[in-house]
Amino acid sequence: MRMAMRFGVGLSLVSAVGVTAMAVQAADEAPALPSALPRALTDADFRPVRLDEAQLGQLLFYDPILSGNREVACATCHHPAFGTSDGLSLGLGDGGRGLGPQRVADPDNLPEERVPRNAQALWNLGALEYASMFHDGRVEVDHTRPNGMRTPLDEDMPVGFASMLAAQTMFPVVSPDEMAGHYQENEISTAVRLGMLSGPDGAWARLTARVAGVPGYAERFAAVYPEIAAGRPIAFTDVSNAIAAFMEFEFRSDTAPFDAVLRGDDVLEPLAAEGMALFYGEAGCSGCHSGPFLTDHSFHAMGEPQFGPGKGARFERHHRDEGRFRVTGREADWYAFRTPALRNVALTGPYGHSGAHRTLEGFLADHTDGGAVARYGRDEAVLPELPVSDWGAMDDPEEVAAIEAAAYRGYQPDADQIAALVAFLGSLTDPVAEAGRLGVPEAVPSGLTVPNP
Repeated sequence: MRMAMRFGVGLSLVSAVGVTAMAVQAADEAPALPSALPRALTDADFRPVRLDEAQLGQLLFYDPILSGNREVACATCHHPAFGTSDGLSLGLGDGGRGLGPQRVADPDNLPEERVPRNAQALWNLGALEYASMFHDGRVEVDHTRPNGMRTPLDEDMPVGFASMLAAQTMFPVVSPDEMAGHYQENEISTAVRLGMLSGPDGAWARLTARVAGVPGYAERFAAVYPEIAAGRPIAFTDVSNAIAAFMEFEFRSDTAPFDAVLRGDDVLEPLAAEGMALFYGEAGCSGCHSGPFLTDHSFHAMGEPQFGPGKGARFERHHRDEGRFRVTGREADWYAFRTPALRNVALTGPYGHSGAHRTLEGFLADHTDGGAVARYGRDEAVLPELPVSDWGAMDDPEEVAAIEAAAYRGYQPDADQIAALVAFLGSLTDPVAEAGRLGVPEAVPSGLTVPNP
């Protein structure tokens, strides 16, 4: 159920009433549109996508062949049934069974840890204005680098990506807790453990060999990429480019009720319109959630609760997640995380970089209250049972104080204003994107099981 419906508010537009007509109506019939609204999105905001490449990427996105133990697909943690996320605060990758909030640890292959951060939604990540990826922006555009981007691998990063979105797909497949598996469970995890990611014997090359060895994939790659048909071997960058093309096509979202407002074709129902006025006015939300994607693509410390394994190196024993600071080393970036785009946000809970809040209402109540981290109710977290220590950071008063000290303090909405803001955020739900364009395939060329609820 969408959040707005909890308050008896549908997401329907005021039928047959356009902005032009609204301007001549009595002032008490509908509120004036905020002057700070962004421009409407157009095709020029997105890269053109070839349908055949997107169709190949669809199969790869849903195929567990890209995981070390052949049991986790991209879609396991980014499924359209859960708003292209997974419905959990912190996910279970390798070693999990089931999908969404029903996912549990496999007792015969227990995960060593949870995935350290909430699975981000994938809406519009292929848009041209995106300049960084992940919660901390560790993959980002940098035209001084040979491949045009900065990544954790620096100069060892392969070349041949069609986009930054394609480059980011290289990393989940070599993450032990996400897709690779642990230590000597399989040839991929073994290569990762030895630090062999690139090169002819590296993890990416081994995954590529798996895919190329499936006749159905070999034929499709040759049909999509002429240079492969001419004899060039398939590279993992080809796999990445195809997956990125699918995400760009499938998860483009620019036909929500909010978009109709931006195009001047309609208006929102009253409570959502009230929330929009707050969002672009008194509440100041648009200071960070700006532009047509509702993000400034920057990084801010908002005092989010931290739980789970944290984001340290394996030799480190702390459980904190230092956010953007770990990428830049700048003091101003302590506990800062990227501003999420809000498209389809009503579908993508739990919320925050650690998924600390189950509902938009709860998230909005704490979001600009820097002291909320110390009052956090741990039953808010959606965490499948796992015999690990989840609360190391929250049990440490110094860690909590550091998060609180870095946090932004801002406008505090009351319950009625939160209801209005939630109604507005519901207007960002796009029926076309939610339904899917290509959808979930019935089968994949590897013959492995397609993740689907």
